[in-house]
Amino acid sequence: MWAIENCRTETLGGQVFACPACGEMRYTYHSCRNRHCPKCQHERTEEWLNLQRDLLLPVPYFMLTFTLPEELRNLARQNQKLFYHLLFQASAEATQQLAKDPRFVGGQIGMIGILHTWTRNLIFHPHVHYLVPGGGLSGTQWLSSRADFFLPVKALSKLFRAHFQALLRKSPLFSQIPNKVWFQDWVVHCLPVGDGQAALKYLAPYIYRVAISNRRLINFVDKGCMEKSQVTFQYRASDTGQIKRCTLSAEQFIQRFLQHVLPKGFVKVRYFGFFAHNRRVTLSLAKELLTQETPPSTDLQVEDNSSAALSKKVLCPTCGTQMDFLRSLAPCAAPHPVARSP
Repeated sequence: MWAIENCRTETLGGQVFACPACGEMRYTYHSCRNRHCPKCQHERTEEWLNLQRDLLLPVPYFMLTFTLPEELRNLARQNQKLFYHLLFQASAEATQQLAKDPRFVGGQIGMIGILHTWTRNLIFHPHVHYLVPGGGLSGTQWLSSRADFFLPVKALSKLFRAHFQALLRKSPLFSQIPNKVWFQDWVVHCLPVGDGQAALKYLAPYIYRVAISNRRLINFVDKGCMEKSQVTFQYRASDTGQIKRCTLSAEQFIQRFLQHVLPKGFVKVRYFGFFAHNRRVTLSLAKELLTQETPPSTDLQVEDNSSAALSKKVLCPTCGTQMDFLRSLAPCAAPHPVARSP
């Protein structure tokens, strides 16, 4: 919270620029670069997106989504590191197991997984998205799946539940799980997403941002205390696509936001199968096999949106002349102060 409150303010320091034409002064302040800050990380998001595009194979892609059942969410909120790790592990193991079945793929697949913990109105809803190419490797042979079908979701759901149960059984928390959880359907979705480009662009904002952006904040009514002050934000309803508004007390809003802050050091993007970092040789083999089958395409042009090239130029807001750098501003507070009492 301290990082977000002080992002791009004089607290973190910055630079001073002056316009040589009209004398206009401009102060620019440093970003906090916290991975949960709504204002930061756009540049890193673009870098990640470009790196993932280099991994894409010239085959149809699928988006797999695994959702943690509602009955487990309170316990998951209290034990996030464990449950998020098991969510990744169980879903990846189940998918790879089913994909090895020769009725579907019959080989080793690759998976790029991204943890997502919120709904559009900030409710706690942990799930993981996977971007998966339609096919796999068996020895030195590439085996393609159907363009419109990857794996049967009912069978995948049962495997996912079984793997999660087996993994959680090793934890002391297993006794706190209602028995009915292991007999109900677990939600798994599988959708074809074309060549994967659009799906990557959809997933990229989840990598370095969390829950809500500043542009969705509509109104704040200050009534002197957290319990009575109100925050209004907008969101798009997933069922109707309509824009709706939600008004909460400031305390409720901050609580909803902070429940999506990940445990320190937790990795929210993970790679499995031939996308794993220690199996990139296998990925290279897949690319080589598919290149032999598919003629090279010259249609794909990735626009360079990196702001690095623009960061050296600061234009005067009054006359548009390039401004001159004058001096740096030192931070005026320690980056990690002692937490204040409530």
